[in-house]
Parts: sequence; C-alpha cells; structure tokens
Amino acid sequence: MNPWRSADFRTLFGASTLSQLGTNVGYIAVPFIAVSALDATPGQVGVLSALSTAAFLLIGLPAGAWVDRMRHRRVLIAADLLRAALLASVPAAWWLGTLTLGQLYATVLLNGCATVFFDIGSQSVLPQLVGREGLVRANSALVSLMAVGNIAGRGVGGTLVQLLTAPVAVACAAAGYLASALRLTALRRTPPPPPVGGANVRLGAQIGEGLRHVLGKPELRALALTAAVGNLGSQIINTMLPVLFIRELHLPAGALGLFWAAGGIGLLLGARCARPLARRLGHGRTLALLGPALAPAALLVPLAARGPWLWLAGAGWLLAMAKTGVDNVLGVSLRQHATPDALLGRMNATFRFLLTGALALGAALAGLLGELTTLHATLWCGAGLLSVAFLPVSLSPLRVREARGAVESDSGARSEGVAG
Repeated sequence: MNPWRSADFRTLFGASTLSQLGTNVGYIAVPFIAVSALDATPGQVGVLSALSTAAFLLIGLPAGAWVDRMRHRRVLIAADLLRAALLASVPAAWWLGTLTLGQLYATVLLNGCATVFFDIGSQSVLPQLVGREGLVRANSALVSLMAVGNIAGRGVGGTLVQLLTAPVAVACAAAGYLASALRLTALRRTPPPPPVGGANVRLGAQIGEGLRHVLGKPELRALALTAAVGNLGSQIINTMLPVLFIRELHLPAGALGLFWAAGGIGLLLGARCARPLARRLGHGRTLALLGPALAPAALLVPLAARGPWLWLAGAGWLLAMAKTGVDNVLGVSLRQHATPDALLGRMNATFRFLLTGALALGAALAGLLGELTTLHATLWCGAGLLSVAFLPVSLSPLRVREARGAVESDSGARSEGVAG
C-alpha cells in the first residue's frame, strides 16, 4: 500500500513536520538559555537533558496501557497543546525577569510527559492509517522527516538563537507545537480502542503483558538492546556538545546547529537507503551488516577541534547517524508488524521506556562524568558505547532473517510480510 494515498497519513505527516520544527528548535534553544543566560554548569546541563527524557522512565509503561484505552487522535492533539503552553512559559518568564533553572527543569520534565503520549500515540495509530503492508514506506517517510527536521530545524534553531536570542527561539518552538495541534484536528476521528480484556483488567497486568511481549521475543529483545545502548552513547555526546562548542571551542550557536545538522543528513541518508537495502539483503541482515560497517565512525567525534578535525568529527557523526536512520525505519517496522493491534500502545511504550530511559540515563551520566573527569573523556565514553551498540542485533537470530517474515507475528496480528 502507498501510504501517501491516505489523507489521514498526509495529515499526520504534516502535523509531524510542524511538531519536529518545535522539537528541534527547542533542542538547541533551551540548553543555550541554561548555559548563556543562567550560567549552568556541565552537571546542571546534564540534569536538564536528563529531565527532558525522564518522563519515559516515570510514566512510559503506564502511558502505553492508557493509550491503548484512548482514542489516538485526542491523545495527539492534547499532547501538542500542552507542549505549546509549557514552552511559551519560558520566554514569558525571561521577559519578566523571573526565569530560573528550576522553571527550566519543570518545563522540560512536563514537556517530556506530553511527548511520551505523543510518541506512543503516533506510532500506535500508524498501522490503522496505512495498514501493516505500508509500514516500511510510512516509517521511511517519518524517519526522513525526523532527519530533515534535525537538519533544517536545528539549523534554524541555531540561527534564531544567534540572531534573535534563545528566548525568541523557544517562542517559535511553542508556535510549532500549536500549529501541529491545529493540523491534527483534520485527522478523522480514530476508532474506539480495541478491547483489552474487560474494564476490570488491572493496569499492572496490562503493563506486564507489554513487557513480556517485547522481552520474551529474542528478535524484539535484540532490537531494544541495540537501540538502548545506541541512545545511551549518543545522548552522552549530545549532552556535552553545547559545552564543547561554547566553552572550549568558542564557536557560535550556528556552528553547533550545523554539526547537529550533519547528524540529520546521516539520518536522512539512512532512512532513504533502508528500504532498498532491506529489499536486497533482508531486514535483519541489513541491520546486522551495517552495524559494524558504520557504527565505529562515532569514534571520530571526540576528536572535534578547530579546523579540519571538526570536519572529521562531523563526518563521523554523519556516518554513525546514517546507521541509526536505517535502524529506525526497519526496527520500528519490524516491531509494529510483530504486534497485534490491542498491544501496540504497550509495545511502543515498552520500547520508548527502554530507549528514552537510556537517553535520560545518558544525560545524567554525561553530567556526572563531565564533573568528575574531563569533557573529552566523557565524549570518548559516549562514542565507545555508540560504536558497539550493534552487537545485540548482530548476535541475534535477526542476522539471518530474510526480508519477509523477519519477526514472527503474534497470534492476532495480521500475517502479511513486512513491505519492502
């Protein structure tokens, strides 16, 4: 199925475009406010970054069960409206002279809670919009969008910070979320959630069912471990990059935006190459072979310095993120295909709990290592983890799977092979 024939998919894609703009502008602007306006230390920057993803550890698993009980359209709109309001409070407080690190901490934590519901809801509604046979093409489009957002959004974010100040950039990010919510109102009303075993089924039992589904399957478990280790390493690097560019290299915000944009280019290349590679090699083989070929390029990132070394570090970041782009398309498609409709929210929540929990842990670890050791030692730690993250998939049964039937479906899931 061609997902672009679905008006609802086009609506979701358009809203995701606006949401990605808000996310990527805020990604640069918020830590710049902390470092430049509030004189945050490396440890405080680490706490700020950790809080932005800690929500997945706090409510990630129950959120999946809640999403399985709710209409996804309502979840998506409410999440975007909340994110818009939260980010709008930051420039308002700055203009009034009352902005504190405490408010930034609270804002990113609550914004993360809204993102939990948005991410789980958008991944759970996708099979309803395009059918399981259209998942690879749809996920390729969405991951490509995320990559373009990293390129354009962070580039725009760095420019806005440099030309208009960080608080104005945060206000623009809030506007992006508001526009996304308005676009989602065009999405047709999603059907009632499938039954989950009766109204009296306890939340803990539903959460446990999602955990067993993911951790009990060798292929899904390998996908989760590889992505979690990769997120841990990349977040350690990302948390320390503002400190590296501002305090050690003395480079402007635009330079950091361009470096992050190089990673976005890598994500885009990986997302666009995922489908033809999987068609030729098989889904699992593609994941297993590209890991050792591209992931070690992350070891070039800690070499970042002024001059040619910065370009070499940027090339390493691009290659490492290209591998992540392939993983995002094929890994997400495989796990959606392997999950029945009634479990989609909990499956996605379990993955997001593990993967985004790794981001929170990586940010906290980056702050701790940055305080106890050196900036470059912290970067080497992150690069080392990112360079070996492919091992769980490469050592799992996925490495010999063909394109179709790469992960066996549960009873109740549709039996079509993964498209691609």
